[in-house]
Amino acid sequence: MIGGIIMIFVALWIYQSAMRAKTSNVMMWVAICVVAFFVVQLGFIDINLYILESIKSSEGGGDYERDLTTIGDRKNEGGFQGFGGVMLSLYLELMPSIVGVLAAALIRIKFITKEAISVNNLFGDISVMFQSIKQSFKETSDK
Repeated sequence: MIGGIIMIFVALWIYQSAMRAKTSNVMMWVAICVVAFFVVQLGFIDINLYILESIKSSEGGGDYERDLTTIGDRKNEGGFQGFGGVMLSLYLELMPSIVGVLAAALIRIKFITKEAISVNNLFGDISVMFQSIKQSFKETSDK
């Protein structure tokens, strides 16, 4: 769910950046960036599942792995508790979206705005995007 909301913001961000840079084929670049975001996010979710399964199986024992004829789920109690569990959960939830935004930002800066790669240029128009979203709500409430 978080990834879907962030994907919508990425699409708006790329659209506004492409319009500001007067790029031809704006919707093509929006689609390329959103697909790149989705593919990178999906790849990191697979990596996170691999990490999670390796952690769970290393601490598991006989109750974690089940044979093919038993009905039910694996034993998933225990494990991720305390500060380490919170940090691992935050990593598993947020890292795919963060890396997806970074991939879209790299495509934006390299091919759309054609600026030098720096932190300010990489995430430059995000504040402008949120200001325009704020303005759109003000305009609809005035009518």
